[in-house]
Amino acid sequence: MSIILVIDDEKSIRNSLKDILEYEEHQVETAENGSKGIELLKNQTFDMVFCDIKMPEMDGLELLKQVKKIHLDIPIIMISGHGNIETAVEAIKIGAFDYIEKPLDLNRILITIKNATDKTVLVAKTQELQKRIDQKYKMIGESTALNSVKGIIKKVSKTDARVLITGNNGTGKELVARQIHENSTRASLPFIDINCAAIPSELIESELFGHEKGAFTSAHKQKKGKFELANGGTLFLDEIGDMSLDAQAKVLRSLQEKTISRVGSDKSIKVDVRIIAATNKDLLKEIEQKRFREDLYHRLSVIIIKVPSLNDRIEDIKMLAEHFLEEISNEMSIPIKSISDGAVDALKKKEWRGNIRELRNVIERLIILGQNNITEEDVNLYA
Repeated sequence: MSIILVIDDEKSIRNSLKDILEYEEHQVETAENGSKGIELLKNQTFDMVFCDIKMPEMDGLELLKQVKKIHLDIPIIMISGHGNIETAVEAIKIGAFDYIEKPLDLNRILITIKNATDKTVLVAKTQELQKRIDQKYKMIGESTALNSVKGIIKKVSKTDARVLITGNNGTGKELVARQIHENSTRASLPFIDINCAAIPSELIESELFGHEKGAFTSAHKQKKGKFELANGGTLFLDEIGDMSLDAQAKVLRSLQEKTISRVGSDKSIKVDVRIIAATNKDLLKEIEQKRFREDLYHRLSVIIIKVPSLNDRIEDIKMLAEHFLEEISNEMSIPIKSISDGAVDALKKKEWRGNIRELRNVIERLIILGQNNITEEDVNLYA
């Protein structure tokens, strides 16, 4: 059942549409003019709106403009007895969900309601998914060390400067990269990541630049690489210190020329990609050992962000523990456990070689094995 607002200056149309919709078990409110409709929309929640176009004082198109300012995602179905293609196109451009001509056809109305309902459900699911993603990649903590990183992120996000993120395994380098992307002008465009350490050296070029059909034995069809997929957005090269020297040379050329070539092709493809790289290695030492190109290092390291280890921000452990308690409990669909101050103090005394990732694993273990209120004893037993 949907809650529907019908706005029409003709009483007979309002009543007919109300009767039809209520017969289909929808809840219906009516308004005889645009001003009354706007007032109802400001004070009540509706799933969709049917609105006449030709009305005195405020016509339907003007009302549509105002409604889109108040309820951006609410589906608005325009209805008119004086329909023409120009009016329909204008209504859709402004943001109408659909356009129906009078006399109203029952089947068309019901199909439109179903489509509008499906859209509303899809939007709600998308928003919930985005909320979960935002929560997953949220940077938790207020320590001086972390706030320093957040400050750099805020400054660098609005630029297209290349960023090199350094730090030990498990410190949250990907979170930093995603925060930079989400706060940049490229946020609505792709964020593509590739773990350079996880791809065999013989396949890394294909993963980065794509390949043509027949370029090598298993290349059964053309494939776009990460650079193409990230076009307009951000490409995150994680663990770049593990990339082969041959691949490094091609990445360098791509950064210099802003073009790439698929494996098996001489054709150059222009790409507009912001590069963020990360590593747990000391790249200056890698350069000394001839394992990393110095010219690529200087291309990547316009801005260097060092992510602190958990041992350097132990004051964040309480916030992180509570965050993971909620997140993991929700994933397991179980009541959220609490954690005592003594347990938090015990966690602060540990040596966190695995950093945030290790802490999350410990909290998951404590949720499974510990008491409802996790104690210092639980930490000593299971952490």
